[in-house]
Amino acid sequence: MLVVLPWSSFWSRNYFVLHWPALATWLVNDFVRGAVTGLGVVNICAGIADLVPVVLSRDHDTPA
Repeated sequence: MLVVLPWSSFWSRNYFVLHWPALATWLVNDFVRGAVTGLGVVNICAGIADLVPVVLSRDHDTPA
């Protein structure tokens, strides 16, 4: 969600952007959107890194 959402129209029309104009100029900045997307990519990579050992250990535990 963090990878796609900053580039959608929802990001520019959410509650915080509509009610705080000073925050809106910061939130719609492309660098901020890129940083949020980067955090999303890091989150996905961390999740995959956590799942790989679990999946590999399941393959070794199954009886032949």
